[in-house]
Amino acid sequence: MISTNIAELLNQQITNEQFAAQYYLSMSAWFYARDLDGIANYFRVQSKEELMHADKMFDYLNDVGAPIIMGTIEKPPHEFSSSTEIFIKALEHERLVTKSIFNILKNANDEGDFATVSFLQWFVTEQIEEEASASQLVTKIKMVSENPSALYLFDQELAQRVFLPTEGN
Repeated sequence: MISTNIAELLNQQITNEQFAAQYYLSMSAWFYARDLDGIANYFRVQSKEELMHADKMFDYLNDVGAPIIMGTIEKPPHEFSSSTEIFIKALEHERLVTKSIFNILKNANDEGDFATVSFLQWFVTEQIEEEASASQLVTKIKMVSENPSALYLFDQELAQRVFLPTEGN
């Protein structure tokens, strides 16, 4: 069984992942309201991925016999000034998630909880990919946001993203 400290950190991370899902849905809604359904789709898929992350942590806590305590999810922001702002906020949020995962990993390592250290390796790799992707999208949206034709193509590109619920399992 894992320590109370690690269980609390993982329970908090479940809440963080669920908040992220809501945050990305809020971003998606902003784009749907502007008829940018492809970009909205990107954030819908991102939301589903965050829920999958929460589910993985939920299952891990259950597997190791730790208590699962659902936290309160605060209301995410829903007003944004621009599409560029949204992508920047998404990148900033991914960086916060990375710090949180690293904190849990450090604590698990310090406690000699090698099962949790091993479990978290998937999340470390995932966060590297998430930050790289978010950073690239910030670069792209800055290039296209003032050009309607380019924004249309960017919207079409992000419409191609699909959720693959078996990823990472």
